[in-house]
Amino acid sequence: MTGWAGIAIHFNALVSGPMSWPLAVWTLIGYFTITTNLLVAIVLTGVALGVAAFKSPSLLAGTLLSILLVGIVYALLLRGLRELTAGSELANILLHQATPLMVTAFWLVFVGKGVLRWRDPLLWALYPLGYFLYALARGAVDGHYPYPFINVAEIGLPRTREDAGMIAAAFVLAGEALIWFDHWLAARAKA
Repeated sequence: MTGWAGIAIHFNALVSGPMSWPLAVWTLIGYFTITTNLLVAIVLTGVALGVAAFKSPSLLAGTLLSILLVGIVYALLLRGLRELTAGSELANILLHQATPLMVTAFWLVFVGKGVLRWRDPLLWALYPLGYFLYALARGAVDGHYPYPFINVAEIGLPRTREDAGMIAAAFVLAGEALIWFDHWLAARAKA
């Protein structure tokens, strides 16, 4: 619910100003934060509705890892770069802090443990890689790069690739750590 609420509040904050709703949608889907919160909202809504495909431990762990990336990158690289209005501040808290914490709690309590495979993080990395390519293509078309560490116009393509490579490596390593933790929790539950 925090993902849906954060997206709705952020959308409302945009359309309450001079932005039309189509432009607000276009603006929002340019951000990894929004696409990831949308992923979380869809997956967890599917779980709540009992859709078996959404209950996959691998899908849920990959979704967790993606939303943790949102929270960590925000905390380390993006916090304080932009002044926010009241509505945007609430959306910001929901999207970057509350949702990562809630998804972590959900995964810890409700998702079966011990079935993740060591190769899963490579599959999970396809989502941020796809977003990265989308953001670069979109930025080349409209000139807007949503994050300073992928802003080709300001830092150049070599630095952008370097930044993306470091984030991708951290994502895969964090995924391997998540799998280790998953296996540890499963072994502990059996003991």
